[in-house]
Amino acid sequence: MARPAAVTPDQIRTTVLAMLAEVGDADAAAPVTPVTRERFRRAVSVRRLRARLGAGDPAVLSRALNAIEAELVQAGLTAVALPGLPDAIAEQMRALWAAAVSVQLDDVVRLKAEARDAMEAAQGARHDADLRVELLRVELADLRAHLSARDAELATARSECRAATATLAEREQAAAALRQSAEQAIRALEDARADHAAALAAVHARYEGLSKRLLQETEHQRHALAAERERLATQCADAQTRITALEGLRERLLEDVVSGRDAHRQAAAEAAALATVVAEQRHALQALQALQALPAAPATPSAQKRPARHPPARHASPGHAAVAAAPRPRSRSSRARKSPSS
Repeated sequence: MARPAAVTPDQIRTTVLAMLAEVGDADAAAPVTPVTRERFRRAVSVRRLRARLGAGDPAVLSRALNAIEAELVQAGLTAVALPGLPDAIAEQMRALWAAAVSVQLDDVVRLKAEARDAMEAAQGARHDADLRVELLRVELADLRAHLSARDAELATARSECRAATATLAEREQAAAALRQSAEQAIRALEDARADHAAALAAVHARYEGLSKRLLQETEHQRHALAAERERLATQCADAQTRITALEGLRERLLEDVVSGRDAHRQAAAEAAALATVVAEQRHALQALQALQALPAAPATPSAQKRPARHPPARHASPGHAAVAAAPRPRSRSSRARKSPSS
């Protein structure tokens, strides 16, 4: 049995109207100010209604509130009054409100039509599903009939198997008799083979001339193969000669590459030596500039009588020695002139 509802719809409606009357937004008999959705939701909520009633399912209370809200808002739309406004503005507001309500009603009608179409489509789908179920039931009945026929066929096959087993025993006895007959046939076959060997010897003697002709053609083919082999050997020798010439050319090119690498390394060593010399010259120039920048001391008689200093002789740096000792690399033009002769 279904459980009795804890709160009746009349109790819910009475409590909602009382809550609206407490805040002064609506009256149960004759509302002075029309109820709007914003005012209704500000005054009444599911949590407040459940606290006022002391019990109730939130889902049931929510559905009841939605119904009461729609009823009160729809009733309030027919008697909209804006006190304190001019009649023309109030009339324009009423027209605007009526247009909005008509748009909402059109949307409601459209939604109802869509819901009706969806319901009809669902009913059609349900009808199709029922038809498919009936078809499946018919197929199930057919399958059960086939299964029963297969069971009968299986029983028949088993009885046939037993009969075949008995027949097999009889066939084995017949096979023993046939085995004896086969031994007799083997002896007859050996006799036939002896006759066949004699006939084969006669055939060999008949076709001996053909074998001689075959040997002659084979000899001719052997001579042709020897001539072809000599021609291929000559071509291989020519190819070997060309390979030797190409290898010599490759060796000469490798020697040119090695000489070019040595010249490049020598030029790099000379560049490093010149960089060292330039660095030493720069350090000497910086020292000379520092000496010239010092303030000149007062000259003394002893200093005036001192003979003039000669600049110290510069020692040859390792860079100078490397530059002087390194042989000059050959130019590319000289290597190009020498490569054809090599």
